[in-house]
This record gives sequence, C-alpha cells and structure tokens, in this order.
Amino acid sequence: MHSRPRTPLATAIAQVAEANVFSGVVRVDRVGEPPLVQVHGLADRAHRIPFTDDTRVAVASGAKGFTALMVMRLVEDGVLALDTRARELLGDDLPLVDDDVTVEHLLAHRSGIGDYLDEEDEAHDLDAHLLTVPAHRLETAESYLEIVDGLPQVFEPGSRFAYCNGGYILLALLAERAAGEPFHDLVRRHVIDRAGLARTAYLRSDMLPGDAALGYLHPEGHAEELRTNVLHLPVVGGGDGGIFTTAGDLVTLWQALDDGRVVAPPTWAEMRRVRSTDGDRAYGLGFWLEGHAAQLTGSDTGASFESHHGPDRLTWSVLGNTTAGAWPVVKRLRELLAAPDPESY
Repeated sequence: MHSRPRTPLATAIAQVAEANVFSGVVRVDRVGEPPLVQVHGLADRAHRIPFTDDTRVAVASGAKGFTALMVMRLVEDGVLALDTRARELLGDDLPLVDDDVTVEHLLAHRSGIGDYLDEEDEAHDLDAHLLTVPAHRLETAESYLEIVDGLPQVFEPGSRFAYCNGGYILLALLAERAAGEPFHDLVRRHVIDRAGLARTAYLRSDMLPGDAALGYLHPEGHAEELRTNVLHLPVVGGGDGGIFTTAGDLVTLWQALDDGRVVAPPTWAEMRRVRSTDGDRAYGLGFWLEGHAAQLTGSDTGASFESHHGPDRLTWSVLGNTTAGAWPVVKRLRELLAAPDPESY
C-alpha cells in the first residue's frame, strides 16, 4: 500500500481497503491540496506484480461515458443527431428494435430495447456470468451484433428508464456506420486524443501489456479461488464497456470536460441534464448524476469502478480489479467526504 500524503482520510481509506482485501487504486483530488493516492494489492497475482498509481485498469461500464462523448462529438459535427432513428442506420439488422428508437433514447437508457444482461435482476451473479458467444469473437462493433440480435423490445421507446448495455453496443455500431470509421478509432480520435489521455485505450484481454491489471473473479462453487476474467468478457471492449484507464487519466478527463476540450460547454451541460431518476441518483446522457456532480460507474466480472467529479473540483476515483472489491472503499469514501466537516479529513 502506498499513500500520499498521510492524512486522516488516507488512514481511514487504507483501513477499509486492507480490511476488505481491496486490490486497485484510490485517488482523491481537492483544489489547493496535493492528491491523495493509494495503491493496494496485486495487478497480476501469478507474477506478483503490485499495483502502482499508473496501472491501467479496466473500468467496465465506465466506458459508456467515453462512448457517449464520442457520439456527442458526432452530433456536434452533424454526423448524427439526437433524433436520428437507429433504424436509419441499422437497415435490416436487429429487426426487433423498435423503429422509433433514437440516439437520444439509447444514450439515456430509455430505448426499451432488449438487453443481453438483465441489470434489474439483483440476484444475478456477475462472477457466474458467461457470454452467449465465444469471447474471442467480440473485437469490433459489428461483431457485437451477435449478442444483441433476437432480443425483443421490452417497452415503448422513451416511456421509462432501464439501464441497458445493449443500447451502448448499438450506439457504437450506429456511430461507426454514420462516420465510416471504426468505433475504437472514433473514441480515440474524438475523446482520448482531445482530452490528452496518454494511458487510456481499448486493450485486448488476451495480450495485455505488463502495465495493465488482470481482472479476477471467484468461480462458482470455488469461493476460495481467484481466476482471471479472460473467458468471461469480450476480448476487446465495446460501446458498453471494457476500456482501460488510470486514476491520473480520469482526473485529466474531468478537467478536459470542464475546459471544453472534448465537447463544447453547452454539449457537456446537455449531457448532464437529468433525463431520468433511479433511486438516489439521476441519469443524463452517458453519465450518472448526483446533485451537481457527474459520475462514471462500472461493475462487471473482474472489475469494479467509480469516478466522481463535482462542481467544487472535488474528484475521486476507485479502480478495482475484482468484481466487487471497490464497493466497500467507495462506500467509506462517500461517508467521509459527506461528513459535516470533510476538510478534517
């Protein structure tokens, strides 16, 4: 474990991280203070490679924010519009998608299309989840068609909110077809490069570089074991998840959004306009909203992640390489920063 500086907040976070055997990175940035950075555990257990503050970590559905920003860049450029109907670009593909589904419906999780993963099933075990097609076949936006085809429409487009991974798979495909450029290249050009994210990329899980963390899960019936998630997730992330990034790059991304370097300020404001409420949180376009703060959250087999950015320039991120390891740390961090006098931490 590494922490700087050693403060009451650092001590409290270290205690909960160690008590819950958390492996990953925690970073808190507050205006006028040096960042608090902690690393815990191993990024690669077989080779005993510890986490560093620059380890690249898969952030699961945190990638949806990148997809949404890329799509909104295409909207700014006139390549797509929020009212573009998916059917205009799908043609005969995915015939069960309602003809009235629009880009905005998909961005806001209000499309009502069928999903390959039931996010509303609280009993669903991510560690036991397996794809319906071989993971090695999922490496391009077009290849993801195979896992969302044949799923019936669940409700009328725009009638309610339902978090939908398939909707972001569809957005990646629509963007690629509209722009005539591969999805991963679009995200790199319009988001990663504009924001100056030197350590963020869609990496292949079967050839990870040495500075990237492996994801780990407890296989069903073997709670004492940890295995990598290479057989459970697409070999290359897509529109709905799977990008690798670092705690430092997340700070850079939030700053770039505030500065208008990825999308124009009115577009960023539109993405943070509430479209739906879901419990204590709300959702805009690609980002969760909590008060005036924007959030990215990711939860998948071998990945748990949350990054929070408020208008007071308080930014914090927790990146974990196990299915649920980040959540005790996130919970404690939220409690501490919501204290009546958070400056005491």
